[in-house]
Amino acid sequence: MPRGRWYFCLKHRQVEPKAGCRAAERLGPYPDQETAARALEIAAERTQAADEADVRWEDDED
Repeated sequence: MPRGRWYFCLKHRQVEPKAGCRAAERLGPYPDQETAARALEIAAERTQAADEADVRWEDDED
């Protein structure tokens, strides 16, 4: 298997190498298969952090 860039395909719900589905249908790149397998969890964590930062920013305006 290729080393280096791995992606999570949203269409097929699986990890794939660089030569996979089109970019619009996947998340990544990630450094390894294990990290790519956590792509949805990582995205959720980043979204939560961004939402919390937005709330803090809005609170600072008051």
